[in-house]
Amino acid sequence: MWNEFKQFALRGNVVDLAIGIIIGAAFGRIVDSLVGDIFMPIIGAVTGGLDFSNYFTTLSGNVTATSLEEARKQGAVLGWGNFITVAINFVIIAWILFLLVKGMNQLRKAEDAKTGTAEKAPEIPADVKLLTEIRDMMKSGRTP
Repeated sequence: MWNEFKQFALRGNVVDLAIGIIIGAAFGRIVDSLVGDIFMPIIGAVTGGLDFSNYFTTLSGNVTATSLEEARKQGAVLGWGNFITVAINFVIIAWILFLLVKGMNQLRKAEDAKTGTAEKAPEIPADVKLLTEIRDMMKSGRTP
């Protein structure tokens, strides 16, 4: 059983996945800092001091606090400003990942073109070709 576990744990896909998760977590913290420390202050300065992270709507009459953290301690609140910040984080992460995948695909296409290893369309079987010809003849009104 130990050998099976070692085989599973040290398989390339599992190690690659673990590395991806670790790098993704670090990347998430970078994006959180980018949004919280750079983008949101700029948005706040442009909008006259608007700070999304502390915007909330109270759901309880007991809440008198002016910051989201204190309001959460006093009762139920909707932290919609925090949601906007998290949504901006998501959009930034999605955009960067899109650009990364797009760049990797372009590099792969360039490498495939250079080495001539581009994927070729698989050969269509003879029976499928025949059925396609019959279908096309029937559509055009001709008989075989």
